[in-house]
Amino acid sequence: MSEQALRLDEAELRGLLDGRWAHVREQVRDLLRGEQFAPVHGLSLEEHRDRTFTQLKALAKTDLPTYGFPESVGGNDDVGASVVGFEMLVNDLSLMVKMGVQWGLFGGAINALGTERHHAEYLPDVMSLELPGCYAMTETGHGSDVQSLGTTATYDPDTEEFVVHTPDESARKDYIGNAARDGRMAVVFAQLRTQGQEHGVHALLVPIRDEQGEPMPGVRIGDCGHKAGLNGVDNGRLEFDHVRVPRANLLDRYGSVAPDGTYSSPIENKNRRFFTMLGTLIRGRISVAGGAGSAAKAALAIAIRYGDTRRQFTRPSDDGGPEREVRILDYLAHQRKLLPALARTYGLHFAQEELVSRLHELSLAPERDEHAQRELESRAAGLKAVATWHATRTIQTCREACGGAGYMSANRLPQLKADSDIFTTFEGDNTVLLQQLTKALLTHFKDSFGDLDQLGLARFMAGKVFETVIERTAARPLIDRLIAASPGRGEEVSLYNRGWQLELLEDREKHIVEGLAGRLRKARKDGGDAFEVFNHAQDHVLNAGRAHMDRVVLEAFVAGIDRCGDSSTAKLLNRVCDLYVLSVVEEDRAWFLEHERLSTSRAKAVTQAVNELCRGLRPYAVQLVDAFGLRDEWLAAPIALGDEHARQGDPLPARD
Repeated sequence: MSEQALRLDEAELRGLLDGRWAHVREQVRDLLRGEQFAPVHGLSLEEHRDRTFTQLKALAKTDLPTYGFPESVGGNDDVGASVVGFEMLVNDLSLMVKMGVQWGLFGGAINALGTERHHAEYLPDVMSLELPGCYAMTETGHGSDVQSLGTTATYDPDTEEFVVHTPDESARKDYIGNAARDGRMAVVFAQLRTQGQEHGVHALLVPIRDEQGEPMPGVRIGDCGHKAGLNGVDNGRLEFDHVRVPRANLLDRYGSVAPDGTYSSPIENKNRRFFTMLGTLIRGRISVAGGAGSAAKAALAIAIRYGDTRRQFTRPSDDGGPEREVRILDYLAHQRKLLPALARTYGLHFAQEELVSRLHELSLAPERDEHAQRELESRAAGLKAVATWHATRTIQTCREACGGAGYMSANRLPQLKADSDIFTTFEGDNTVLLQQLTKALLTHFKDSFGDLDQLGLARFMAGKVFETVIERTAARPLIDRLIAASPGRGEEVSLYNRGWQLELLEDREKHIVEGLAGRLRKARKDGGDAFEVFNHAQDHVLNAGRAHMDRVVLEAFVAGIDRCGDSSTAKLLNRVCDLYVLSVVEEDRAWFLEHERLSTSRAKAVTQAVNELCRGLRPYAVQLVDAFGLRDEWLAAPIALGDEHARQGDPLPARD
């Protein structure tokens, strides 16, 4: 590539990022115009809740709520569109979450766990907001450990009712969106008991308020009160004192109870039934990953635009004229704060798009593909973890990059920081989710090699059969071709060689996972307790999950660039991708050095390459954030609306 500046086709890049559901993104951009949806700050708790519920009512009058529901009840059967619509509501994350509670969690649970009878009776009112609802899973004493929930639902055959009960404070439903004020019904997850037998966690529809908004008999409702963020969402607590609901209120797609109390299920194994039920609710986790990505994009748009106009300190003039102040984005230190984060945001965007497409395709499949569903669930767990952690780090970095201006409520960053912080722990704590992902990787390992006998382990260590463990992204032929064309690990290989980059991250993942598998196997053979063996290896477990997701994001990024129809824009995106992967390598230099994947001189060259890429991408930084298509009124930050954005910087270094 020549040293001259590249031309970025902004329409091409916007179209590429908008992707398969571009029409939904445009619909939301048009919908969220005007003062009604503009971000605000400084509202009281009740004012914010009132505003958010009013906004939700406005959304209910559009077709946005219908995307994720069946055509048989007036929906559009477009799960992918429903996720994309959710993640576009970055104008106010309270509205985003409130929408997710109503149509993603509450309505989604009825849709996924109920039958056609439930769909016809409830979903039209869910979509229209005639029936505001809650998703009552989390308990005070049971968060991620859903299988151990304490709430009970005991069947009484004499009245053909379930008795829903909170036995102690640890079983109180906590942090429940829509519970404190607006919800009238809840999908309650409880331990199902009938005929003296326990059948595990199931979901039931439990009315919690009457038409006048008063708590139903036996239902105690509390208010979680003011939170660090998302105060437009009325989180509350629910307790049930022997509350009776009809047998028909059991969402019985995966487990039903006859009038006499006889239990039956299409899935005999209790554990498999539980994980199948939870797996159908994966849309919420995927939506949170996308919402976090939108928050990171908004923060980067504000900080990069500000850095492009804010001046600080002077530089001498080359022609002896007066000194001039320097735009802070021209400083390498500032570029290093923001541009690697921008590059990772691009990679995560493409990974999210790929995941949403897979979710959508599986939702339309005539038969359930167990392997594909497990792969989707583990990928969603990993992406939710890395995307929300990335958003938290990035928004904080953007706040710091804007100095005192970034601390002002008027410039939106404090609210983005406060509202998105919870994303790391709701819809699954990130540490738990990464462990879930790694367990799935180890399950693939076990499926491939049985009990890891010596022959299987030897073959594995030789790297001859790991292909059965690596789950490729959608661009398998392209990735395989690039890796096959890689010249190898030698010092002569360009750091910008995509095949070498792909192979490097894949090799790291293989090494960490195989090392973990060997470590766990050895500890078990030595007689170690299963819990202690896994507990002692948790550092290794989390590293394996992170390494896997770094590789997955890179492959999704490469596949995204391959879809770009403009060669100059694709070349620029290739440089953004280079910055992503080389900044990942730089962050984990210690591992690459310790395991002799990089020499000392090569590691130093990686740092130099990151510096060069930051300098080269600086002229395009504003265009790259503008391509996200976030309207100025959504950003709502005066510092993001300064003078004409600069187009200054050194040209990109040549790419081999």
